[in-house]
Amino acid sequence: MILSALADLGPWSWILLGMILLGLEIAVPGVYLLWSGIAALIIGAVSFPLWDTALWTWHVQVVLFLVLSLLAAFIGTRYVGIYDTQSDEPLLNRPGIQLIGRTAILRDPITEGRGRIQLGDTMWLVQGPDLPAGGRVRVTGVSGSELIVEPA
Repeated sequence: MILSALADLGPWSWILLGMILLGLEIAVPGVYLLWSGIAALIIGAVSFPLWDTALWTWHVQVVLFLVLSLLAAFIGTRYVGIYDTQSDEPLLNRPGIQLIGRTAILRDPITEGRGRIQLGDTMWLVQGPDLPAGGRVRVTGVSGSELIVEPA
């Protein structure tokens, strides 16, 4: 039933698929459906003059759709990569790096190279030389999600 309805739509089935994929691109994060949507629209446009020919079977259409999807994804990601813009806030999603240079008081002592400090409303695990609780430390670096500290 669905296949016969799609066959009755003819080339419009590809146009409809392309529009659905482009519409879903708005709702789904990423840029994955964009390239398949563009490929479906191209197959739909090419289908109008070729629909009644013996060569233009559904097998050929699907293979061309897959090839065009991959080609569009490859070209599109290369094009988007060239025009990647720089952020005016490069450290926005890297909070640990934003803390380098700040000083804090040890909440928990650093024993065996690990302890905790509080900066603002956040507790941070720290690495550094053994120090007692209440000691003042300066953040000098980041290792994963832990801050590297030294006595201030």
